[in-house]
Amino acid sequence: MWEFLQHLSFWDWLALGTVLLILEVFGAGGYLLWMGIAAAAVGVIKFLVPSLGLEWQLLLFAVLSILTAVYWWRRQRNSAKVSDQPGLNMRGSELIGRTFVVHQAIVEGRGKIKVGDGVWMASGPDAPAGAHVRVIGQEGVILQVETV
Repeated sequence: MWEFLQHLSFWDWLALGTVLLILEVFGAGGYLLWMGIAAAAVGVIKFLVPSLGLEWQLLLFAVLSILTAVYWWRRQRNSAKVSDQPGLNMRGSELIGRTFVVHQAIVEGRGKIKVGDGVWMASGPDAPAGAHVRVIGQEGVILQVETV
């Protein structure tokens, strides 16, 4: 084994990079992507500098793996921006503050309200069908209401 490692060629590094990139496709979550790129880069450097020793190859691989991963992590962190639509994918949050009619009487804190052409579960103080309520919050798919 040690004899094999002493005589790594650029093909070995390119093969390692290819294997790591293929494994990344199966769902490693980005971890193997940067190691695969680093291995391919060491393969290219080994092709350009054939006399590069094993210690330098391994050190170069480790440093490039860390540098590429840190670069991408920082780039991802800095590119995250605050959404201009914070309520997106939070169905029901746009209903907070609006007034609706009770569709099914709210009894013991549970009932239904008519919202547009649909009906939503509601929780709040008891109210008869036809009463007006205002949405004050949301917990999952249940709207919290108060009587108006």
